[in-house]
Amino acid sequence: MELLTTNNVWMMLCAALVFFMHLGFSFLEIGLTRQKNTINILFKNFFIITMGLISYCFIGFNLMYPGDFNIIGAFGGVLGFAGAGLDAVAAADLSYSEGYTYWTDFLFQGMFAATAGTIISGAVAERIKINSFMLIVLLYVTIVYPIVGSWQWGSGFLSSFTDEVGFYDFAGSTLVHSVGGWGALVIIYLLGARKGKFDSNGKALAIPGSNIPLSAAGVLILWLGWFGFNGGSVLSADPANTSLVLVTTCLAAAAGGLGAVLFSGFLYKNLDLTMFMNGVLGGLVGITAGADQMGPTEAIIIGAIGGMIVVLGVALLDKCKLDDPVGAIPVHLFAGIWGTLAVGIFGASASFDQFMVQLASVGIVGAFCVICTAIIALAVKAIMGLRVSDEEETQGLDIAEHGTGAYADFSMR
Repeated sequence: MELLTTNNVWMMLCAALVFFMHLGFSFLEIGLTRQKNTINILFKNFFIITMGLISYCFIGFNLMYPGDFNIIGAFGGVLGFAGAGLDAVAAADLSYSEGYTYWTDFLFQGMFAATAGTIISGAVAERIKINSFMLIVLLYVTIVYPIVGSWQWGSGFLSSFTDEVGFYDFAGSTLVHSVGGWGALVIIYLLGARKGKFDSNGKALAIPGSNIPLSAAGVLILWLGWFGFNGGSVLSADPANTSLVLVTTCLAAAAGGLGAVLFSGFLYKNLDLTMFMNGVLGGLVGITAGADQMGPTEAIIIGAIGGMIVVLGVALLDKCKLDDPVGAIPVHLFAGIWGTLAVGIFGASASFDQFMVQLASVGIVGAFCVICTAIIALAVKAIMGLRVSDEEETQGLDIAEHGTGAYADFSMR
C-alpha cells in the first residue's frame, strides 16, 4: 500500500505539471501573435482544457482504453445516464494498477488528450472562426485522438505490429504530438494564410509577435511541464527509470535549443530567439517517443537534430505558402516524426525491423488523422465556414468574435 501511495502521488503531481503546460501553450501563442487576437487565443485554450476533460470523461477514456467499454453506455453518459462514461468501470477498485489508481489514470491521460487540441490552436491562430474551431477540436479530441491512442496504449494492433516487433512510443511523439500536428496541417491548408503573410510573389513576410518575453516564459513553463509529461509516462515513481527519463528529457531540450539557434544562425546570419525557443520544444517533442530508452549522448543527438528539423520545417512551410503563426507543425509534427523514427535508430531495441515498424506506424497514424481531419473540417466548412471575413481579421478576433479587447485603452480615459 505504501508503494501504491508513493507511485500515485507522483502520478498526480505529473498530471498537475501537464495541466500547467496549458498556461505555457497560452503564453507561447499569445506572444507570437498580435495583440488584437489575445482574448481569442485564451478563449480557445480555456475551451480545450474544459471541453477536453469532460469529453474524455464521457467518451474518450473508455474509447482509448476499451476494457469492457460499451459505446452505447459511453454516449449515454453524455445524456446523464448512470453507469456510463467514466462511471462505466468499477472505479471503486482503487488499486487496479500497481502504480496508480483508476482516478489518477483518468486525470493523467485526460491532460494528454487536451494537449492534442492545443497543438491545433496555435497553428490556426488569427483567422479561424471560434465556433468552427470549437466544433472541430471537440470532435478531434473526443474521437480521433482516443482511437489512435487505443491502437498503441490501449493494447491495439500497433502494440503488436508484427510477431516480433511492436510500435514504441513512450510518451507520445506520434500518439499525441503528431496527431495534433497532422490535424493542424490539414486545417491550415484549408484555411489559407493570414492577410499579409505572403507578398504578391509568394515570398513569406514576417508578422511580428506582440510579446516575445511572454512567449519565452511560455517555453520555460512547457519545459517544466515536460517533467510531468515524460516523467509521468513511466507510470510509477520508480527511481531509476524516472531519473533517466528526466535527464534525457532535459538534455534533449537543451540540445534542441542550441541546435536550432546555431543552425538558423548559420543559414540566416542572425541569432533568432524564436528559433531558439521552438528548438527547445522540438528537442522535447523528439525525445518523447524514447526518453526511457536513450542515454545522455543519444538524447543530445536526438534533441539537436530535432531543433534543426524545426528550422527546416519553418522554411518548408513558408515555401509551401502554409501559415503557422507559432511553428506548431515543425515542432509537433516534424520533430514528432523524427523522434518516433529515432527509437528505431538509437533505442534499446534499435534494428531495421524496429525502424520499419516505427516508419509504418507514423504513416498509418498520419493517413488516419489526415483523412479524419479533412472529413471533419470540410463538413464544418460547408455548414459554418472556417474563416472569418477580411474585415474581422483586420479588426482582430478579440473584438470580432468576443466583443472585447485584452488590454484596456487608458489613453481614452
